[in-house]
Amino acid sequence: MAFGSEASVDSRTEAMADASGTTLRRRIALSPAYLYASPVHLMVLGIIVLPSLFVLWLSFQASSFGQAASFVGIDNYVRILTDPYFWRSIWNTVLVVAVAVHLELLLGLGLALLFASGLPFRRFLLVVVLAPYAVSEVTAVAMWRFLFDPDVGPITLMLRWLHLPALDWTFVPSHGLVLIGLLTIWLHLPFTFIILYAARLAVPKELYEAGLTDGASPLQLFRRITLPLLMPAMLIALLFRYIFAFRLFSEVWLLTQGGPARTTEVISVYLYQEGFRFNSFGTASATAWMMMLISLLLAAGYVWRLRKETAAHAA
Repeated sequence: MAFGSEASVDSRTEAMADASGTTLRRRIALSPAYLYASPVHLMVLGIIVLPSLFVLWLSFQASSFGQAASFVGIDNYVRILTDPYFWRSIWNTVLVVAVAVHLELLLGLGLALLFASGLPFRRFLLVVVLAPYAVSEVTAVAMWRFLFDPDVGPITLMLRWLHLPALDWTFVPSHGLVLIGLLTIWLHLPFTFIILYAARLAVPKELYEAGLTDGASPLQLFRRITLPLLMPAMLIALLFRYIFAFRLFSEVWLLTQGGPARTTEVISVYLYQEGFRFNSFGTASATAWMMMLISLLLAAGYVWRLRKETAAHAA
């Protein structure tokens, strides 16, 4: 009995040693992976996490140039939520983003289907469609300011020659928002187009051949094959474009600077005004966090829809 118990103890000891050795080998094998990934973690921590936490801390402070930060609680959030200029900037942002992004999606989808159908001179036209993405925003705004100049702009003169109303964007707020929306669509249409075009090229041709064999019309092919298979790509394009368009700044600031009388101001321009014109760093930080929360909520809805679509296709 004693011999058997000693053998049992020895076997358990060997098993524990093997287990500890296996664990040690796993740790040694995994340690290089953590070492390789640590620079990325440190970069994210230093560039995103720590500045975000500092902005969050600053949003609860009253701070300006030459003034020490003092804790004011949620006063900064109360101030911006009761500021009519803030709500006007929110409304302008929602209006421009909702109209511009959806028009951009429709145009990108139409161009993707047109190019996938075997358009003549496709390579040359592809360069033409993608060209705006290579133009800097400053150059694009300067070009559009000249084209739509209320007095001597070529497009303005052409519209007057055709007896059509011109865009008096320097005085009429709605005209300024229209021009901002058109400029945003022109600048970012290549991004949406290239995503949808790549997704359309990935659809197998056999599906369309089978549909034509069964007597399906082009509209039925679009509704039953093209649209369902392009839906994940459309959701991804909408997700990124909503997030990017919600941070719209350069087009507005370089074109109208939020004028006249802050009537074309969007949320990013409102943040800039608070931080760099009125030197109110606390309210600017609170506005930044409001922007981030709205973007996260918007992204969460699209990510949920995207996961739902992906699960449906996988099933």
